[in-house]
Amino acid sequence: MIKTVIFDIGNVLTRFCWDEYFADFHYDRETLKRLAAATVLSEDWKQYDLGNLSDEEVLSLFIENDPTIEQELRASLLCVKGILKKCDYAIPWIKELKGRGLQVLYLSNFSKKVLNDCMDAMDFLPYTDGGIFSFRVHQAKPDAAIYRTLLQTYSLLADECIFLDDTPENIKAAEALGFHGIVFQDVKQAQDELARYLSDVSSTPES
Repeated sequence: MIKTVIFDIGNVLTRFCWDEYFADFHYDRETLKRLAAATVLSEDWKQYDLGNLSDEEVLSLFIENDPTIEQELRASLLCVKGILKKCDYAIPWIKELKGRGLQVLYLSNFSKKVLNDCMDAMDFLPYTDGGIFSFRVHQAKPDAAIYRTLLQTYSLLADECIFLDDTPENIKAAEALGFHGIVFQDVKQAQDELARYLSDVSSTPES
C-alpha cells in the first residue's frame, strides 16, 4: 500500500536548465562545457549541496579549478536566479495526489543559494506536506542517510513510499532501503507510471 509520494524537485516539479541558464549570458559552447566541468560536474559541487561550503568558498574552489574562466564563473554563480523553470502542472499534480489521501513530500539536493534565488519557480512547496533539502541536514542523495532521515522525520515506512527521481543511482539507493521507485526520462512518463502504481485499489490509503 502506497501512502506517501516523494518527489525529487529538479526535472520533476521544476525544469532544471543549466544550458538555458548559461545561454542567458551568451557564452559559447566550449565555455558552457568548461563551466559545467568546473561546477556541477565537480566533486566540490557535492559538498556545496551538502551545505559544507559557503557561496564564496565554493566559488573560490571553482575558480581555482579553472582560473581562465573566473569572470564567467562569478557572473553565473553569483546570480543563479532562472536556473529553475516553473512547471504549471506541479500544483495540480500535487493537489490530485493529496485529494486521493496521499501524503506528498520532496527530497532534493538543491543548494541553499539555488533554493533562495529560485523560490519563484517553487510556488508548489506550500502545497506539499513538507520534505528535506540536503543542505539542511548535511546529507545528500544517494547516501542512504538522507533517506533514513526522511523516514524518521515523517514517521514513514519505506515500503509505503514511492520516490520519483530522474537519476537512477538515487532510485537504486532508495529501493535498497525498501522504497518503491520510479526513474524517468520525462515528466509524462513519470505521471503515467505513478498513475499505474496508484490505480490498484490496494495502493490507495484506507480511509
